[in-house]
Parts: sequence; C-alpha cells; structure tokens
Amino acid sequence: MGNDHIRRPWRTVRPARPEHPARPEHPGRPEHPGRPERAGWPEHPDRSEHPGRSERAGWPEHPRRPERPGWPRRPRGTLLALILAGGLLLTGCSGSGGSHSSADGAARGSGGYAGPLPAPDRTSGSGQGEPDGEQTGDARRDIAPSPDYLSTFALDVDTASYGYARRALDDGRLPDPTTVRPEEFVNSFRQDYRRPDGNGFSVTVDGARTRDEDWSLVRVGLATRTAARDGERPPAALTFVIDVSGSMGEPGRLDLAKDSLGVMTDRLRDDDSVALVTFSDEAETVLPMTRLGHHRGRVHDAIDGLEPTESTNLGAGVRTGYDTAVEGLRKGATNRVVLISDALANTGETDADTILERISGARREHGITLFGVGVGSEYGDALMERLADKGDGHTTYVSNEDDARKVFCEQLPENIDLTARDAKAQVAFDPGTVRQFRLIGYDDRQVADQDFRDDRVDGGEIGPGHTVTALYAVRTRPGASGHLATASVRWLDPRTRAPHEESGQLETGSLDDDLWTSAPRLQVDAVAAYFADALRTGGDHGSALPGALPLSELARRARTVASAAEDGAVRDLADSVERASRLAG
Repeated sequence: MGNDHIRRPWRTVRPARPEHPARPEHPGRPEHPGRPERAGWPEHPDRSEHPGRSERAGWPEHPRRPERPGWPRRPRGTLLALILAGGLLLTGCSGSGGSHSSADGAARGSGGYAGPLPAPDRTSGSGQGEPDGEQTGDARRDIAPSPDYLSTFALDVDTASYGYARRALDDGRLPDPTTVRPEEFVNSFRQDYRRPDGNGFSVTVDGARTRDEDWSLVRVGLATRTAARDGERPPAALTFVIDVSGSMGEPGRLDLAKDSLGVMTDRLRDDDSVALVTFSDEAETVLPMTRLGHHRGRVHDAIDGLEPTESTNLGAGVRTGYDTAVEGLRKGATNRVVLISDALANTGETDADTILERISGARREHGITLFGVGVGSEYGDALMERLADKGDGHTTYVSNEDDARKVFCEQLPENIDLTARDAKAQVAFDPGTVRQFRLIGYDDRQVADQDFRDDRVDGGEIGPGHTVTALYAVRTRPGASGHLATASVRWLDPRTRAPHEESGQLETGSLDDDLWTSAPRLQVDAVAAYFADALRTGGDHGSALPGALPLSELARRARTVASAAEDGAVRDLADSVERASRLAG
C-alpha cells in the first residue's frame, strides 16, 4: 500500500452492455485487445519518490497544463472518435476508452440495485492504448485493470498529516506535498453523524453538488458508539516506547513527550497497567508492566528521568517495546504499544516493513496494537505512518501542550480502547446514474474489491467515539435520477472476532443543490479536502478536484464556515488556509 501521493486517475463507470458478455478475470495480467503494453504513467516532475513506499502509477497530466515533452500522444483519429462518441475528455483525466462492465453489473444494468456484493470478475477495457480506471493491486503491472463501480478501502482515523501540516505553516513554510494525506485532514474534525445504539458502526451517506456541471461531493460517514464512562471500559495495558535520541533534545520533542506521558498517567485508572521502554542507539525497558494502583509515583519518576542521549534506533525500540508488552500481556485488557517519537531513524533497522516483520507474531498472536504519536518540527512522517498502518493502529501528531491534553486526556478512551478490528468499507456506485468517481485520499489504504469480505485481509482498528469520513468526487450522468450508491462497512468484533456489516444508501435526489449552502459539517469536510488537495498540487496553480477554489478564495470560504460551525478547530483550519494562501503567493 505505497503512498507517493502521485494523483490517481478517475474511475469511469460504464452502463451495462448486455450484448457484450463479461469475460472472466485473467489469472495474471488482463489482456487488452488493441492496447499495446507499456510502462505506467510518467512520474510527476515535482514530486520525488517517497522513501520506503511502493511505486504507483501516476495520473494523466491535467488538461489545463501544457503538453509535456515525451508525453504519449493519442492518435488523432482515436481522439476524434472519443469526442464524437460522448465527449469523454474530463478534467483530471486524459481520456477513457470503452469497457465492459462486470458480469454482476451487467446483470443489474441501469435498473434496480440489490446492494453491494463481493467484486465480480473484471473484464478488459478497450482504451485504445491508454490505461483506464484506477491502478490497484500490484503497482508494477504495466496496464491498470478496467474500471468498475466498486471502491474498497481500509478505515483510517489517522490525523498526523493535518497536525504536521499546521506545524509547518505555523513555522512559516508550506508542508512537503508528500506528507499531505487528504483523509487525515478531513478526519481531524468533529462530525455529527448518528451514533449506533451498540457496538459497531452507523452509516451515513450524503452529498452536495459542486458548481462544476454534473459533479458532486459524496460523503460516506461512519461512526462508532460514544466512549463509555471511564469506569466501564476494559482495563488497558500500555507500553510506552519513548524516543530519547539526540534529536529529541530540541524543544517540542522529548519535553513535550514527557508532559504527554505525565498527563496520560494521571488520567489512567488504578486497574490500568503501564510499562516504559526507551531507545536511542539501544533500547532499554525502564519500567516493566506495572499496575498503576498505588504506583503512579514510580511511573512519574521513570518519566521524569528521561534524558536525550545518542542516535535513533527506532527498530530496536519497537522490538523491545513489543517484547515488553508480550511479557506483561493482560487477558481481557486492551494491550497497546504507544510509540512517541520524531521517527527520524538513523541507526539499526530503518525500514518499516523490516521492523514490522520482527514483531509480526506479537501483533497477530496477541492482538497488540500500535498508537503512534509524532512530535518535532522535523518528523519522519513516512516511517511513522507506515508503522501504524501495518501495525494495526493509528497515528496523531502533537505540537504543543494543548494537543497533548486533547490526545492523552480528552480523547484517551478512543485512543486506547477498541470497538472494531480490521474494519473495511466498500462503496458500490450505480452505473446507471454514475459516470465517473474518485475517492479523495486513502491512497495507501486501498483494498482489492474481492477482499472486502475476506476477513484475513487487514483493515483498520477503530475505537469508541471515533468517526471516519470518506469523500468522493462523483460525476453523475446528465439527468440521472434514482439510486446513486450503497456504502457498506465490515468489521470484526475485537474480542470474539465475529464479522459484522452495516450499510447505507444514497439517492440522486438527496444531493443538496449547492455545496456551499449544505450542512455546515459537510462544508467543513469540503474545505479540509480542498485545502489538502491544494497543498499537494501547488496552491493557486490548480486543483484536480471538481468545485475547488483557489487558496485565497478558499480562505474566505473557510472563515465563513468557521463562523457557522462555531468550532475552534474549524477556526484554526481557516487560519491555516490563510497562512498557506500567503505563503503560496
């Protein structure tokens, strides 16, 4: 699940054509008659490959930009045929060839919809030499699979990308585009989704039309039950793994980590347990798993004694942390490793996959999850994010004492308890009403459509009180009316591992007429998504998302939304957009 933040092509959804029966999926690479094999799209010249992440196919060049030297030309006759066939040259997509819909889609056609099913066999496209749809599966494949109407991804409640971007803007610089993940911007804000009565998820699907013709933003909102009162949650067994390397000596790193640990220790219950591991060039268990009870002073003494030393052997720290967590494992408790670091690994194992392989047994056999807390103006975002994504956990970023109090006090139950394991979402768009769609973000969380109900495939770990929001840019067919999409979420009970599912549906008539007069929280999500996309694509120099505004105008819109939402976090968002607008020039 690499994430080099090269933008992905839109998916084009074709209505079923029963006169062309679907072919079964090729056991290897799909065959494309008339389509020459060629390497993936040229790499974006402004973005370097993200270290440690797998290569993905890029996006076609934005049509408003001048043609690049070396960019493959579509034969003139083919281009004319496509224009005459239906004007399919779209913003953000250099072209789409025709394709058969899947066997299941063909059976449904443009009529009634029976809800999502596991992904059917895909057929090949007829793209006249251009890749269709979105690259999935093995990123080394020369030709992307043909488009379908399903979108599947693992749930994610990470917010570190937004926190780190705000820190960069506060420091007077634009964030590195490779650290900007739109879903983490969107999921940084409070939502007002209906909560389920018991364990599991509620599913809310809504949306609004942008001012680009036929384009809408569709929102899939998932929510877990509110966190139980502190005394009602299971006990926690937390192993703090603390970076005490030399780089952590700078202000806002180890000092902030120690303050955060102190806050969390005071907030935990007497029947919770804490262990403390430190690492620099080597790792050391400073405090074995200790029931708090009357031992809080012992924990505070261990925290107060932390001092920065030498290099950063993060791999040794994570391994020792998991060893300590296994030794202190408590049955019936939530066993979690809390990694606090700037993630600037420079000694020992520095590759996330290698580190994770060493502790895979602890993750799989004992269900120990990882909570990553990033600190520091210089921060190894890529390493921390991959550790959390593949380590059955999530990340956040703490830049000041207010952030620390929010993460380790106000949000403590949702950051240490679990409501769902291996949670995945699948959205099925109706080919009779939807012409094209794209999931905004979740680049490194995508799951093969056929693996939605394969409970051996990793998903996301979600706590009580969490919400997950996914935004789609959706182009409807002219005059479309009726069913638009069905969104489903599947998860495992964290204790019994029993699977569960919930679904919600959206009709075209339920789309609000205009995005900027829609529900305030939907407008907040739109501002966050447009902001992230602008930071990834160069601010006022253009955006790939329908209905996007230049940063200067988005800043004014964000201020209006902040006033309507009456939310300090949204005011902070508006401040960040304004800073970015000034820095972008």
